[in-house]
This record gives sequence, structure tokens and C-alpha cells, in this order.
Amino acid sequence: MPIYVDKNHELFHLQSKNSSYIIQIVRGYAAHVYYGPKLRQGSNLGGMLKYELRSSFTPNTVPDDKTISLDTLPQEYPQYGSSDFRSPGYQVKLENGSRITELVYESHAIYAGKPELEGLPAVYVEQEREAETLELTLADHVTGLKVVLCYSVFADFSAITRSVRFENGGEETLALERALSASLDFADSRYEVLYLSGAWARERHIQRRRLAPGSTSIGSRRGSSSHQLNPFMALVRPETTEHTGDAYGFSLVYSGSFMAEAEVEQFGMARLQIGMNPFDFSWQLNPGEGFQTPEAVLVYSDEGLGGMSREYHRLYRTRLCRGVHRDRERPILINNWEATYFDFNADKIEEIAKAGSELGIELFVLDDGWFGRRDKDNSSLGDWYEDRRKLPGGLADLAERVRATGLQFGLWFEPEMVSPDSDLYRSHPDWCLHVPNRRRTEAREQLILDMSREDVRAYVYERLSDIFRNVPISYVKWDMNRNMTEIGSAALPAHLQRETAHRYMLGLYGLLERITTEFPDILFESCSGGGGRFDPGILYYMPQTWTSDNTDAVERLKIQYGTSLVYPVSTMGAHVSAVPNHQVERTTSLSFRGDVAMSGNFGYELDLTRWTEEEKEIAAQQVKDYKEIRGLVQQGDLYRLLSPFEGNETAWMFVSPDKSEALVFYFKVLAEPNGPLQRVQLAGLDAGKDYQIGADGEVMGGDRLMAAGLPVSSLHGDFSSMWVRLKAVN
Repeated sequence: MPIYVDKNHELFHLQSKNSSYIIQIVRGYAAHVYYGPKLRQGSNLGGMLKYELRSSFTPNTVPDDKTISLDTLPQEYPQYGSSDFRSPGYQVKLENGSRITELVYESHAIYAGKPELEGLPAVYVEQEREAETLELTLADHVTGLKVVLCYSVFADFSAITRSVRFENGGEETLALERALSASLDFADSRYEVLYLSGAWARERHIQRRRLAPGSTSIGSRRGSSSHQLNPFMALVRPETTEHTGDAYGFSLVYSGSFMAEAEVEQFGMARLQIGMNPFDFSWQLNPGEGFQTPEAVLVYSDEGLGGMSREYHRLYRTRLCRGVHRDRERPILINNWEATYFDFNADKIEEIAKAGSELGIELFVLDDGWFGRRDKDNSSLGDWYEDRRKLPGGLADLAERVRATGLQFGLWFEPEMVSPDSDLYRSHPDWCLHVPNRRRTEAREQLILDMSREDVRAYVYERLSDIFRNVPISYVKWDMNRNMTEIGSAALPAHLQRETAHRYMLGLYGLLERITTEFPDILFESCSGGGGRFDPGILYYMPQTWTSDNTDAVERLKIQYGTSLVYPVSTMGAHVSAVPNHQVERTTSLSFRGDVAMSGNFGYELDLTRWTEEEKEIAAQQVKDYKEIRGLVQQGDLYRLLSPFEGNETAWMFVSPDKSEALVFYFKVLAEPNGPLQRVQLAGLDAGKDYQIGADGEVMGGDRLMAAGLPVSSLHGDFSSMWVRLKAVN
């Protein structure tokens, strides 16, 4: 049993596979005692907290024991205003205008399994024995507010999930103004903070900096998790590397605006918090009503950043992603976007599909431009009816023509958007997010449909489901190409307007749940101008995401490497595009582009009909190779070997769970004269096994490959790469 209760010390000991998390009730307050390497149950854990009298500027929370103050006590879910001056986990406004509450322990419950979160995505279990859950109920006796802290701890993962449920058990209406999912106090601040930043076409670059007094805060106020920052933060020791040292990860299962913050207070403790962004947020809690926060997933590893990443990968790949495609090998696709943009007809699409079929490609995806009068990106979003000028026989006819070539058929949608130049907008101008008497700011000449409205969701469901029932579609690319402005809903009264953004997310999640449940055989891939909504929340409904609109192979080294800090390779769409690249104008070889793209869910975005015979031969071999290795790429354990953020070379490898097989990818961006004879130290192999390098290459010991390295110095020219397959021979 992974959760133990020490009644003598009022202590709760949560044990995951490789970590311990300890909570203690101190004079009625839920205090945080420990989070780190797994401790033995039964050892003396009761005296870990130390108390000391501080200065007069530290308030005396407990009058008869001046060594205990909320200003110095490490806490599980702190409030502001009742003697803790640090950032609070929550804040509530009372009817009298005050914002003072004080939570004390009321009760607890422990049960097998893990609960679902009402209306929200979350990590799940398939059998109750996989996890155990602690619910710690805290109460404010003045207002009747109850706050239930929910912890689920996993037997087979070094992971703990946290979420919070607010219940108004009083007689007055409360306004929830801050409701974070997790807050955790560390005993010291000798850490570096790690997070992912970027912009459109430059997503999820790794940032690492030393903690110092004050706050390091990241977040999104865009109504989505965003290209700019990802809902993830980690604390690592300064000496932590890719393969060694302590790493604490905090990942939020949410697709809207978020906040993550690491605060170092006056006495050197560090407080890390993550949850929905409190900026411009409020939620009315009437008597008897409740509110559920999104889930935060905490992972601890003593095997460095790589160990933390692999824990997230296994958990998210198998217990966040769902559906029939979760464990299946993903198809190799050809997408027509960069091949044709809006300028295509049915004959051209069939021509590209035939060319793809000759190469062994398995899926054709028709991108933007097939509906309404969509000749450029200034019209028709919302009018989900095929354009008979381009497709005289309609979608069903085109799908059958594509399928006749041997390829499956996929389709692009942008269901959350509406063009001002559309029949839908002309009929329902109040259906978009907007506020009275203000301009409706456009981006990409489009507005955002108000997914908090049931009538809007019903319309989107009706249009999409009609197509899914009548067209043989096996794949959907669900795009979302702008962030929220003028966040307001015509369907909500004035005092609830600050609920709009979160109600939007709840509405979107409900729509996705309905559609993906009703059409389980369709493989859904999310997209938001590429990686603008690459987060755990969306992966619950769609098991893969278009990683970035930037398909340049050199840029993709950083994007895919950074993305892998949290997200499994099975969730990353990675395609070969034409050169010069459409985003950065760089020209790289087809082999280099292919090797980068084969390190994810592989595909192409170009006009195959324009290729030379030599290019076709190279691509046919890439397709053949990927079919042989994709199971290992998509389901294996990833080990990052050389970082593109630290030098001219990048390397990573995939290892089967039983360590009988591995793939090593190595990339060199720029050539150098008379360079060193380079070796790359491998990782994750069985030191006691011997491995054959390639189909008929030399046999080397796993210990040698990890200690002395694999020779990779034979590459020539800029933008060069190689990959090699290793198989155990004993």
C-alpha cells in the first residue's frame, strides 16, 4: 500500500515507485515535510520538521508556540492574509469584500485507484491497484469553505498527481480569484529553474537559470498554453545533468492560460506553484457549489533530466493518451499544405496521393482550403461545406479517389474559429468571443468561436460529425490559429464574464470528449499554428500534436529536443518539407531532413510530383526504414546524448524496454576542418550485453558503447547526419 498514516505524528507518507512525499498536520495546518528519494516506511519520520522563533516581523500564528508561524511553516496549500506573506495557493473574496480565509485540517480519506476529474482531462489508471489516492479535507470555519487536496500516487511510476476541489458549504456566495493546482515548499533554494520558452516557429527551447531571492514566474494570458511558454517547470540542482542528479518536474494538464512560479523567500526556502493563471480569472461559488482545478503531475528523478523525461514519457504515453491509437504505430503521411497551399483541385490531390503510394506512404491529409470559398486565409472558417469548385464530386468522392491509390484519407479542420467573411458569422455575429462596444480584434483575419456556449458547440459537433459519418476519414488535423482577445461571452451575465476563458476550455474539452468517443477510429492530431497548444490537456483527447509549423530540420533539432523534456516522441508530428525551407529559407539535404523527421511521427509536406528520381529513391528508402523502426521510435525509451543548445552536434537514441535493441541518431549542423575523431557516449543499454552495430557491423559491448562511445566522425559537409541500429547478440 503506497500511502501510510502515522497517527501518532499526524503524518501521511506517500510512496510512489521511486519517491516519497510526506505531509504532517501541525497544530491543525497541513504542512509539507518532504519530497524526494523514496524513504523506508517505519523509520522515524516524525521529527523532520524543525521550528524556530524568528523576528517580530514573523507573525505568531499559534499564540502559545511562537516557533510556529505560517510565514515560515512549509505548507501544502497556503492562503494569503492570515500570516503567510508568500504567494498563496488560492484566494477567495467574501461578500463583505474581504479576502481572508484560513484552512485547517478537518478529515482525510484514502482509497484505491484514481478519480476522474469532472469535465477535465487527467492522468488515469486502468486498474485500481495501479494507484492509491489521498483526499485531505481542509476547512475555513468562518465561511464554510472546504478545500479538498487530492493526491494520487502510482505504484509503477515515480509520479504523484495533485488537484484541488473547492466546495462552498456555507451560506454566502464566494468568489474564487486564485485556484492553483499545486503548491510545494522546498527546504532550501539551492536549485536552478528549468522551463520551455519560444515563439511561433521557435517553440519549447530549454531555459535554465539559478534561483535567487524573489520570484521566477512564467505563464500564458493568451487563453491557450501558447507557443511562448509551456505549462511546465522543473527544479534541478546546479550539478544535475542529463543523466545524473535530482530533478523535480511540475506539469499542468490544462490547455488554457496558466502560471508557474518559483519563489525564494527571506529564510531561503523555495516555493513552487503551478495552476490556472489567476490573471483576469474569477469563479462564482454559490452555496452548495464546487470548483475543480486542473491536475498537476509531479515527477521526481535522481537520474537527471533524462530520468525525469522518461518518467513523463511513459506516464503520458500510456496513462494520459487514450483510445485505439494510443499503442498503435502511427501512419506515415503526406500533407499537401506546403505543396499547394490553397491552390489545388481534386486531380492535383489524387496525383500527389498516387506519388505517395508509389513511395509506400500510408496516409494523405488534405489541409486548409477545401471548404466554403477558401482561396486564401481571409474567409469561410465556420462554413464546413466542401467547395465544389475545387472538389466537384465532394469530399466523399475525393476520399475514395485517394483510397483507391492505397492511402488512407485525412482532413484538416479549424473548428474553434470563424471568419468575419463567412455565412456562419453573418448569421451569428454574437457567437464569437467579444465584449460590447469594443472592436473585435482579428488575427489571421479570423475570430474565435465562444466554446463556452452550448449552441456553438452543438453547431460544430453537427457539422463535423456529419462529415465523419459520410466521408471515410481516418485522420483529422484539428488546428487553432490565434489567441484570445476581448475575452467575453454574450451568453454570460456581467458578474460572470471573468469565467469566460475557463468555461471556453471546459466547453472545448466536452466537445472533444463527445467527438473522440463517438468516432474512436479516427486518429486526431492537434495543432495550433504548430506547437501553440502542445500540452498534456490536449493530449488526453488527441494522442499527437503537430510539433511546429517550422519544418526546417536544423531548427527542428532544438524544437524536438526541447519538447522531449516532457512529451513522448509518440506525440510529436515531424515531417520532411521542401527546400529552400519555407520558414527560414535554408537548404538541407533530403537525408538530413529525413533523419530529423524520423525521430518523431514521420511524414512529408511537399509536392511529391516534382521530385527527381533520385529524391524518390531516397524517400522510398526512408519510408521503408521508418516502417521497420517506428515501433521503437514511438514506443521506446528516449535518451538525449548531445544537446543542440550546447554545440554544433545533436544526438539522441531510442532503447527498447528490454534493452535488446536501440537506435542512435547523430546530427552535425556545420562541417569543420580537421575536426576531432568524434565518439558519442551512448546510454540506456545493458552493460552486460554485446550489440551488433548495423546489419553486419562490428560487435561492441554495452559497457564499451556507454563508456568509450560510438565512433561518428566519418560525416562530411554541412547538415550531415547518420543513424544506426543496434541489436543485442547475447
